[in-house]
Amino acid sequence: MKSAVETLNPTRVRLTVEVPFEELKDSLDAAYKKINQQVTVKGFRKGKIPARVIDQRFGRGAVLEEAVNDALPKFYTEAVNEGELNVLGQPEVDITELKDGELLAFTAEVDIRPALEIPDYSGIEVEVDAVEVSDEDIDKSVEQLRERFASTSPVERAAQDGDVLTLDLEAKVDGEVLEDGVAQGVSYTVGSGELLDGIDEAVKGVEAGGSATFTSELKGGSAQGKEAEVKVDVTAVAARELPELDDDFAQLASEFDTFDELKADSSKRLAQMKKYDQATQAQEKVLDELLKLVEVPIPEKLLADEIETRKHNLVNHQLGQMGLDLAKYLEIQGKTEEEFDAETKEQAEKGIKTQFILDELVNKEKLNVSQEELTEHLMRRAQSSGMSPDQFAQAVVEGGQVPMLVGEVARGKALAVVVEAATVKDTNGEVVDLDDEDETAETVQAESEGTDEAAAEEKNEG
Repeated sequence: MKSAVETLNPTRVRLTVEVPFEELKDSLDAAYKKINQQVTVKGFRKGKIPARVIDQRFGRGAVLEEAVNDALPKFYTEAVNEGELNVLGQPEVDITELKDGELLAFTAEVDIRPALEIPDYSGIEVEVDAVEVSDEDIDKSVEQLRERFASTSPVERAAQDGDVLTLDLEAKVDGEVLEDGVAQGVSYTVGSGELLDGIDEAVKGVEAGGSATFTSELKGGSAQGKEAEVKVDVTAVAARELPELDDDFAQLASEFDTFDELKADSSKRLAQMKKYDQATQAQEKVLDELLKLVEVPIPEKLLADEIETRKHNLVNHQLGQMGLDLAKYLEIQGKTEEEFDAETKEQAEKGIKTQFILDELVNKEKLNVSQEELTEHLMRRAQSSGMSPDQFAQAVVEGGQVPMLVGEVARGKALAVVVEAATVKDTNGEVVDLDDEDETAETVQAESEGTDEAAAEEKNEG
């Protein structure tokens, strides 16, 4: 077999392949055997029809077509390996010559990963937020904990902000009560805005046993998006009582004996969270600066597929779970469809560039992934997916996604190498030490994970 590679552009090549006919022998034998199992000829046992009879009855052309279809993937793969190409997606194959007994020639056009030059990135400098925990931050954290331990007691007065009400609801559209528009015994905190637009205004000032009506656009159900007339009956009003911020509260809400110890622990936890956020911010900013340093041509089809995948996931998974369609989502976001498309394209381009650059860095820095690192990553992914580690691992193996996970870990390590080489300072001008926050590369990998999944079925390494 002879092959040659012609570069059409930085992300696409054309392979020209010539195969001597004798190299088709195995595929020809397989073609005769397959046809033998599919046809019957009077006077011959099934599977024992001579090749010359098959040629006479069904045509040599049918045999050649079957043999070529069988042989093409093998010769294409050999040509890809010979040319040391990193291909993306399926090739467009064109048989240019087929001479029985002499030659098979074909061309294959396919997208490839572009060759990238990674410049010196040690000069990257970024600024991140300083880790500062204010008294206001601590007070807010303690107040949130205090809210969790609030108690309620019935009161004989009109409902007001902060009260917990027990409600019966009935929604009508065009005068008809909806089958799924009736609910009883609903617990609702006045001012939370968690049920329907307009309910807070309707129930304020209403005592237990009282009613009110209001109109609201339904957020879900059979009449989602329609204006409904909603009748609300207040069956009970309870006032929320917050515990005193003292040592008794500390013992109730934590493992600490004193309120001062509880506040000190809150301060420590907030500092850890801000340190984590700082590391994530540093990695995102370093990645943005790295992307600016490298020119990355993107295959058109890969970009189109990635855009389509991101749209599909948003509409069919994220919005579907919230009971929204794309039009309603855009209305809520205050975006036009053109703005959404431009934003999606920008995100897709960034995801692909991130993956290409970090993969190139993995090769350049000769980074390997250990079994321990892969296991840790799998555990984190399982946790975020809501599956047990065993279930997630089984799904990954059965779906052939292990190489994808290995790639994610390797790219995380590549980004960590760049961050370590960069200068990261906080808003106070202090150099930030990120050694203890390696795992935050996980958050940045979201930029390229979508690309991995979109390309998983398209990528063909032979």
